[in-house]
Amino acid sequence: IDPTADTSFLGWIIASYSLGQMVASPIFGWWSNFRPRKEPLVISIFISVAANCLYAYVHVPPSHNKYYMLVARGLVGFGAASTDAIHDTQGSIDQVAVVTTNILFFITLFIFALFETIATPLTMDMYAWTREQAVLYNGIILAIVGVEAVIVFMGMKTLSKKTGERILLLGGFIVVLIGFFILLPWGNQFPKIQWEDLHNNSIPNKSSGEKFMYFWKLSTGNSSEAPTGCPVKQSWCFYTPVIHLAQFAVAAALIGIGYPACSVMSYTLYSKILGPKPQGVYMGWLTASGSGARILGPVFVSQTYIYLGPRWSFGLVCGIIVLTIILVGAIYKRLIAFSVRHGRLQE
Repeated sequence: IDPTADTSFLGWIIASYSLGQMVASPIFGWWSNFRPRKEPLVISIFISVAANCLYAYVHVPPSHNKYYMLVARGLVGFGAASTDAIHDTQGSIDQVAVVTTNILFFITLFIFALFETIATPLTMDMYAWTREQAVLYNGIILAIVGVEAVIVFMGMKTLSKKTGERILLLGGFIVVLIGFFILLPWGNQFPKIQWEDLHNNSIPNKSSGEKFMYFWKLSTGNSSEAPTGCPVKQSWCFYTPVIHLAQFAVAAALIGIGYPACSVMSYTLYSKILGPKPQGVYMGWLTASGSGARILGPVFVSQTYIYLGPRWSFGLVCGIIVLTIILVGAIYKRLIAFSVRHGRLQE
């Protein structure tokens, strides 16, 4: 569409959707507090329709097409901010619990976005899969994980009545921690080194935007680069043991169990902490935190994986999850429904 658009600019185009959603969510939430909720909903739908029309015709102008696409994707994300299912409070809110739950929701989506991003390049490097094989096999794995997540979602309601949301949230993070711990490289077997086409696949010499687009193109199958093996320019390929396919499969299964548990329980707890009436601003911030996680997760893993390899990447993720579990334990007694807390305050 625009030959002047380089890979760095395409990185911004990809991120613009979540950026638009992150900005719009608190705005629409604040709006819904003072006006009928139909108003921001109608406006968001109108923006979405207009943005999609612009997106459909970005190829028509004779120049600056990349900027039209950037604006269009940002507006699509802006219009996607939903205020239809928001909740509120009667009386004061435990702000510490609110902020903590936003952090937990951010980390939950951050971790899963990170895993989705790294799956394709990781399997290409570790198992010498071609691009087509990596896209196909990872698609099958993620489809199975999706079915697994649906089953977990369906069972959460029944389990939460027996154990409570906090236990399931904590258990979900522990399961995810085990999954990423299993992904750490062990043993003395090393991945196959890819020696050919060093200049075209010289990852360390690329800009941050190009590195981001390298991962994006691999994950979507839209890249002409199809190395077989671990690129020689990634120095960690020579001393980092291979992650066996069984490790990857088991880790994916565990993450597929832990992620939906953390996601639905953090959202449920947040809703209960806020209380019964409309509270658009708070729910807007929760959506914004999730959008921020989907932006930063891929950027984080693309940087650490290329320069440091999977051992450091997954080791850092394990450290983040351990700190998250400690945070849940420290704030555990405050993660309660507003009605329970309000009753205690009255007593």
